[in-house]
This record gives sequence, structure tokens and C-alpha cells, in this order.
Amino acid sequence: MKDLIQISKLNDYLFCPRSIYFHFVYGNFSSRVFHEKEQRRGKISHENIDRQKYSTLKKYIQGLEVYSEKYGLIGKIDIYDQDEKVLIERKFKVKEIYKGYKFQLYAQYLCLKEMGKKVKSIFIHSLVDNKRTEIALPGKKDIQEIEKVIKKINSMEVADLMILKNSQKCKRCIYKPLCHK
Repeated sequence: MKDLIQISKLNDYLFCPRSIYFHFVYGNFSSRVFHEKEQRRGKISHENIDRQKYSTLKKYIQGLEVYSEKYGLIGKIDIYDQDEKVLIERKFKVKEIYKGYKFQLYAQYLCLKEMGKKVKSIFIHSLVDNKRTEIALPGKKDIQEIEKVIKKINSMEVADLMILKNSQKCKRCIYKPLCHK
């Protein structure tokens, strides 16, 4: 059996491969050690999903654990509307739709599809302004890109973590105080 990749790690990897390393190293520590205010807000907003408090309507599946044997992915979805066949990823505040956000949704979509669920549309929902943005379902090119990222993550070496690619991202990284350049 190949290694399973948490769906959220796709977003982390695209932001910066080092963040996967720091997640591993600091995973057993309290997130108060390294989380900034925005990450704490995001975690709090996800608690409603984890406790299935988003809605009492039976049409909403909340916090469903998903898995793809084909892609070696595992994770949780935020909300799946069974009636409308809609997948929704909630973020505290969405200023821009990053590639990592899309890949998270695409991975969730692929898992749901493999699990026999039909998905007609996918959305990213910004909680602060209650704005919902539809994301096109992944096409062949998108799936090939995800496959490349999965392959890169599975073959990642420690040397890969030494390369910093985007100093602008470093300024916004939660691990900035811990990361030695």
C-alpha cells in the first residue's frame, strides 16, 4: 500500500513544501506555539463542521472522511449537499482563490467520486463575507497536475525542503518564526 497523503497537504505543498515538514515536526505541539490569529480563526470556524453544527438538515453531510485508493488521498470534506450534489470547502476569509484551494476541492471531488457520490458543482465559501465562489470541476489537465503534485510529495527528499521559491509567501507563512533560511 502506498503512503496516504492528507488532502490538506496538497494546499500546504503548493504554498511551500517546507510547511509539510513543519506540520510533521510540530504536529504534536499545541498550535498556539506557531499558529497566527488567522489560522486560529480558521480552526475555530472548522469546529462547527467537525461537530456537525453547520445545519441540522439531513441533506448536508458535514465533516465526512473521504478516501481515494487510486490517488492515495485521505481527508475530510466540509459540506456535501446530497440533494444538490454540491461540495463546499469553507475558508475563514478568501481574498483570492489560490491553486492550493482548488486542488483541495479537486482532491475531495475525486475522493467522493471514487466513493460513489455524484458531484455536480464545487464551491469555496468565505465565511467572513459569506461569499461563495464556484470552481469549475476538474478537467483532464487539472487531474494530471494533481497527479504530478502527489508524485512530488511522495518522492520528496529533505534536500527539496531547502529550496525557498517565493519570499512573498514566506512573509505570510505561519512557520516564518521557525523557518531558518
